[in-house]
Order: sequence, then C-alpha cells, then structure tokens
Amino acid sequence: MRIGILGSGGLGTALAARWTAAGHDVLTSGRDPGRTGRGFADAAAHGTDAVLVAVPDHAALGVLAAIGAGGGTLAGRTVVDCTVPLVPGTLTLSTAGGPSMAERIAAAAPGAHVVKAFTFAPADVWAAEEPPVFDGAPLGVPLCGDDPGALATAGRLVTDLGATPVAGGGLDRAGLAEAASAYLIGLWAGGADARTVLPRVGRDTARPTLGRR
Repeated sequence: MRIGILGSGGLGTALAARWTAAGHDVLTSGRDPGRTGRGFADAAAHGTDAVLVAVPDHAALGVLAAIGAGGGTLAGRTVVDCTVPLVPGTLTLSTAGGPSMAERIAAAAPGAHVVKAFTFAPADVWAAEEPPVFDGAPLGVPLCGDDPGALATAGRLVTDLGATPVAGGGLDRAGLAEAASAYLIGLWAGGADARTVLPRVGRDTARPTLGRR
C-alpha cells in the first residue's frame, strides 16, 4: 500500500519503519521539509491507500487546513488519526466537552474516512526490533471508525505490524479512546504498569455486563 505519514516524531517514524519493512511504500513528512525531504502536502498526495495523522494534536487541524488550501484533498482516503489531544504540560484533554480530535479531523477533511488508532502503545513499543507481544499474546490495537473499507485498511496495517486489530466501535467512540489513552499515560507517568489494571477476560471469567458493575 501507499502510505503517507503527516509527522516525523517518534510514533510516526517507528510506524513508518515497520510498514516499510513489511513492504509498503511509505513517505514521511514534517513541518521542515529540509529534515524529511518532503512536506505535508507531498505525504498527503502519496498516501493514496492511507494517510496517518501523526503530528502533535494541537497542530493537526492546521496541517489539514494547509493541505486543503494548497489544493490537496483527502476525500475518499483512509485517514488514521493517532493523536491524543492533551493540554500542553497536563494530562487533561484539550477537547473536553466537545467533539473528539478524530471527529474534528473528519470535519476538517471532508469526505475522508477517519479511523482512530494507535493511541494506547507509546512509540517505544513500535520502535522495538521484535513484534509487540506481551505474555504470549500479540498487542491489540482498537480501531474506531464508520467506514468498513477504511477499517479493513487500518486493520491490515495493524496486522502487518505484528499486532491484532480490535473492533472499537464507530467514530463516535473515538473520544473514549482518547480519554482512556490520557488516563493510561498518567498511570505510566506515575510509574505504574498499566497492564496490571486491565485483566484479561477469558471464557472461564465472567464478562462485564453493560450498565452493571
């Protein structure tokens, strides 16, 4: 697949390296074309199969607006949003009380098929040489989106990383993923092993019931 990555930070760079190793045609871009060799518009044009939004959350809407102003369009494309919208220097969501960042990206890129993904595992997990496996099980990556084709594309990208795509509901649930990510970041920052608070529910374990504890 042809994948364009908006952003040259740790997460975007790590995912780009893994997808390239898996045989995909990846172009990474940054705000400074001198650093990456390509600008955001170049990556958007390159990503005919998928575009990953991996710029800082506070810059995402501006980047998309600039791409549109330059004549670029993401209509009909799979756009994967991996941002976690935090107020700088805090663990508070900058989108609190309003649409999720994924929904704002969808509004800023009319016609694009937005999928929320890659918010739970930090860049270091993807930068490791081995596929992300914990306690013998591949890492699960929740996907939130409304378009079946885009979800299938995002699912293939997850699988090619050695991870497992997990159905996370529609785009209206992306805000929950963002909030959960912010909370987990806070646990990690405090030195906790966040995996210990997320027990596996198996066939021999009672599953939670909606609306009950």
